[in-house]
Amino acid sequence: MISQTYIEQIQKELFYIGNLELLKSRKVSIVGTRKPNVYTQTKTKTLASKLSMAGVCIVSGGAMGVDAIAHSSAGVDNTISVVANGLDIRYPSVNKKLIEQIENNGLMLSSFEVGHIARNYNFVQRNEIVVALGEVLVVAQADIDSGSMRSVEFALKEGKEIYVLPHRLDDSEGTNTLLKNGLAKAIYDIDDFVGMFGNVALSHVQDEFLDYCKTNPTYDDAVCKFGSKVFEYELLGKIEVKNGIITKIG
Repeated sequence: MISQTYIEQIQKELFYIGNLELLKSRKVSIVGTRKPNVYTQTKTKTLASKLSMAGVCIVSGGAMGVDAIAHSSAGVDNTISVVANGLDIRYPSVNKKLIEQIENNGLMLSSFEVGHIARNYNFVQRNEIVVALGEVLVVAQADIDSGSMRSVEFALKEGKEIYVLPHRLDDSEGTNTLLKNGLAKAIYDIDDFVGMFGNVALSHVQDEFLDYCKTNPTYDDAVCKFGSKVFEYELLGKIEVKNGIITKIG
C-alpha cells in the first residue's frame, strides 16, 4: 500500500472540480494505451462497469483510449479523472463532453494551476497521482516504452499490487513482460477480481433504468426522469438513442 503521508501530501496540493466525497470510496486505478484493441476495449468496459456497480470508484488519467473507457464505463458519477493541465482546459478535446460530465457528477483533479498547458513532464506527475489514489493498479494494455509502464514503475516503488489483462503474444508487450517477470498478476476472472473489493452480486441486480428503456421512452422524458444516467448508459453501449427515442441494446 502507498504511504498515507504521500496521499495527504498530494491532496493538499491538488485543485479540484466536483465531488470530493469520492476520495472516501474504495478506489481502483485503471490505465492503458490510447489505442486499445477490441479485446481490451470490451474487457475494460466490463471491468470498470462491474467494479463501479460493486461500489468501487474508478481512477484514471482522462486520456483517450483505455482512460476514457474506464471513466465512462464506471459512470461519470463514480469516477475520478486526474489531468496534466489546469482544470480550465478540457484536454484532450475529443474527451471534452466526457470531462464536462465528470465535472458535474464525478471528480476532476489536477496538481496544476488554472491556465497551465499540459507538457510531457506533467504526465509523470499525473500518473503518480492516479497510481497513488487506487488500492491497486490495473494496466489494461501497454507497450514496453509507454506512459502506462512509467505508472507501473511508480507502483512498484510504492509496493502497490499490479494487475493486468491477459493478452496474446505481441499484443501487449508491456503487460506480458510484467507477467513474465512476476511483477503483475493476471485478471483471468473479472468477477473474482471485483469480489476482492466489493459485492459482485450488486452488478447483477435488476436495473430500474434499463427496465424503463424497454418501453422505448423519448430521450427528453428519460433525461427528465433519470438525468445523467441516460448519457452514461449510452456511453456504455447499453442503450441507443435514435430519432429522439431510446432503445435498450441486448
